[in-house]
Amino acid sequence: MLDAVQLRTLAAVVAEGSFDAAARLLHVTPSAVSQRIKALEETVGQVLVRRHRPCRPTEAGEPLLRLAGQLALLEQEALAEARGPLVGGRGRTRVAVVVNADSLGTWFPAALARVPEPLDLSFDIRQDDQEHTAELLRDGSVTAAVTAQREPVQGCRVQRLGAMRYRALASPAFAGRWFPDGATPGALAEASVMVFDRKDRLQHRFLRSVTGRELEPPAHYLPSVPAFSEAIRLGLGWALVPEQIADADLASGRCVDIAPGRTVDVPLYWQHWRLKSAALTALTAAVRAVAAETLR
Repeated sequence: MLDAVQLRTLAAVVAEGSFDAAARLLHVTPSAVSQRIKALEETVGQVLVRRHRPCRPTEAGEPLLRLAGQLALLEQEALAEARGPLVGGRGRTRVAVVVNADSLGTWFPAALARVPEPLDLSFDIRQDDQEHTAELLRDGSVTAAVTAQREPVQGCRVQRLGAMRYRALASPAFAGRWFPDGATPGALAEASVMVFDRKDRLQHRFLRSVTGRELEPPAHYLPSVPAFSEAIRLGLGWALVPEQIADADLASGRCVDIAPGRTVDVPLYWQHWRLKSAALTALTAAVRAVAAETLR
């Protein structure tokens, strides 16, 4: 039988990144945290935590971390329901979700706003590349994810949301300088490209589809959706932009499409724990509804 306190301690160690920080969160000594983790590892017969900074779960620890999160969600919902009739007694249920930056910068906030307010949810939103968001779901760090992975993570349900369409944009001045003859392989090999972060390979996928080659043009890294779009408008480089943002820039003339007719569609999926949870049911309904209105 697994101990609920030990599972909660495991979750705190991973969430906080260290035994000392988990001890502060739980209001116990670091020694007590260490003893609880050691006892849980002895019960399972496996090392559950990689003891470096930040602490991360081992492969054996991931299913227990998911279990700890599921128990915490169900416990919060049960307490909220039990305390509902009491004046000021209803607590908030915390839901952790990881979302790719472009969804977070365009359609996803509308989904959060559509969740019924009486549910009293507190959202803990993490950001990661759509190719990597499922990793946080797999190790139990989050309850749900907007991801490019269509294969369900163990213990999760997956539903297709639609696709985000991207257009290759540049400022008129940048396009006039670097692409006077269009997006030729030679120009694409030399012109500076905007890249969100080191996980972002979307621009390189576009380059490969257009040229049939693996190109590595000069790159600027800028991990902020508003700053990324503004840098393109200011002529720092070209990049793929979600059509929700691109359409306005094209209509205003602030940007031009350097490869008319060529787009990149990124399919997105909603994955969440396979739980009977009012919070997850409501959030899933809101996400799917907004995605249906917004995505391809």
